[in-house]
Parts: sequence; C-alpha cells; structure tokens
Amino acid sequence: MKQFSVPMAIVDYIPVILFALAACLIAGDLKKRINPVCLTVFAVGSVMVTAAGFLKATYKLLYALKIGDFIWMSNQFFANQASGFLLAGAALVIGVVNMKKTFAFLPTMALVGMMVIGVGALDAGLCFLASQMKKRNALICFIVSFFLSMTMGYLSSKDFDGALMNWLAQGINILGEGLLYAGVRILHNAGLK
Repeated sequence: MKQFSVPMAIVDYIPVILFALAACLIAGDLKKRINPVCLTVFAVGSVMVTAAGFLKATYKLLYALKIGDFIWMSNQFFANQASGFLLAGAALVIGVVNMKKTFAFLPTMALVGMMVIGVGALDAGLCFLASQMKKRNALICFIVSFFLSMTMGYLSSKDFDGALMNWLAQGINILGEGLLYAGVRILHNAGLK
C-alpha cells in the first residue's frame, strides 16, 4: 500500500516549481544568445520535465485525498522526465557551446542514460556559462545540483510506495532543484541576458 500524505504530495510540487522557474529564467536570459531552434527545443524539454513532475505530484495528491489511483500519472514520470532533460540539456549545450551534434533517442533501457546525459548536459551548459561569467558560487550550485539529480535518478528506480523513501527523495529533489534555481538566479542577476 502506498503511503502518500497530503503534505508529502504538496511538497512534491516544490521542486517542480523551482525547476520551472529556473527554466524560464534560462530561456528568457538566453533568448538573444542562442539560436531559436535550440531555444525552442530547450523550452519543449523543460515543459516535458515540468509536466512530468506536475502530473506525478498531482497523482500523489489525488491518491492521498482518496480521490483515485490514477497510476498513469505516476507511470509517465520517468520516461517523460528523462526525455525532457535530454532535450533541454542537449539544446542548451549545443546552443551555448555551439556543438554541431545532437543526441539520439534510445530504447526504454536507456532512460537512465538519457537522464544522466540530459541533466549532465544541462548542468554542463550552465557550468560553462558560470565559468565564462566568473561566477564560482553558481558553478558550485550547478555541480552539487547535478550530483543530487543523479541521486534522485538512482532513487527513482527504487520503491516509492513507502513514506520514508518519498520524504528522502523529496528532500534531495528540493535541494537539487533549489540549487539549480539559485545558480540560475546568480547568473541572471549578474547579467546573463
């Protein structure tokens, strides 16, 4: 039996909101710096990640409120989040580093690889910008956020029916997305535009 509570479900929205805020800042700040195709792919990937997280949090909330067990809202999460991170991360790296290669989609077994590549590319692009702007604090935020995201990727493959695992994962996820947002905010405040 799943042990989702209403407070846990509400807390699950926090990293979703933090990621969405960070993605909006990145897109707004870089709209004149990277080509429109990369910006569009970044936006699509970011929307996929945000929607996946929003649906998963909503699933937990509906379950906790005993409205229903809409399992598809949970099952869609990993594939959509991994694909979204891959799109957003690849687009950012290609856009800011001017790489000429794109990443190809792989079968189901590669979802973890897609997540690592996507989050890694996203954070690598942001680390590149932080390094260019000489913003060490932002660089540290992005590096720590990457490792926390990798921890979340590992935890995503585990049993999330128990309350302890959910609270642990949410704490890690909030910290990771919070650091992503903090790093993006540092770059934004330093004049990323």
